Amino acid sequence: MASSCRRPEHMAPPEIVSMISRMIEIQSQMSERAVELLNLPEDQPCFLLDVGCGSGLSGDYLSEEGHFWVGVDISTAMLDVALDREVEGDLVLGDMGEGLPFRPGTFDGCISISALQWLCNADKKTHSPPKRLYTFFSTLYSSLSRGARAVFQLYPENSEQLELITSQAMKAGFSGGMVVDYPNSTKAKKFFLCLFAGFSGTLPKGLVSETVDRDVPNQVQFTGQRSRFRNMKGKSAKKGKDWVLEKKERRRRQGREVRADTKYTARQRRPHF
Repeated sequence: MASSCRRPEHMAPPEIVSMISRMIEIQSQMSERAVELLNLPEDQPCFLLDVGCGSGLSGDYLSEEGHFWVGVDISTAMLDVALDREVEGDLVLGDMGEGLPFRPGTFDGCISISALQWLCNADKKTHSPPKRLYTFFSTLYSSLSRGARAVFQLYPENSEQLELITSQAMKAGFSGGMVVDYPNSTKAKKFFLCLFAGFSGTLPKGLVSETVDRDVPNQVQFTGQRSRFRNMKGKSAKKGKDWVLEKKERRRRQGREVRADTKYTARQRRPHF
């Protein structure tokens, strides 16, 4: 009997399918960490911006957390993939280096995964990286509500590139700085530029201890292996016990009070006869 859904072995060779799965998991891990650094209000849906949204993998995590979002990307092909995947956010085609076309105070926060460093390249003769960075940051600052945060996961080429990025962000009005997770690890080290719009907040601390889960590439402590993907489309699984326990652990790291009387912890405490 023919199946209506395409099986992975019919889509690509096993090494390609495996690579795609790892890329999805890594993207999701970095998105989760970026949202954690946003320090959003508890149990309150927010309106977020995803810069360099690509095919919408980060947006899938935002939707899973109950947030509404708009994604911006320069690639028509990637946005077409996002449309085919039927992501829940709204999509905008645009070059971040030419500025963001949103009204002042539109968003409660912004995340960006592996996109910001592209503004440091002069892909055309008319491109000036400092000017493009300033144009992006200044229009982003305007697009955010006062008190909001923007978190960028990036792969800086060198210290000069980091200085260029941060200087243009501060020139546009942001405060904040760089959060480095696992600074002593060559594989798990991650850079997050955490910016504050309209206030001077306390910069979050980077993570310092690695997990021992060898199955997760570029292991990150703030997440575990979770099956949140269905038919390779990034759709989330039901929020079960593992999801609840992981969220409680994230809140503890943020210094927030965590209730112990959930149905899962209560079930664990209940005596057995």
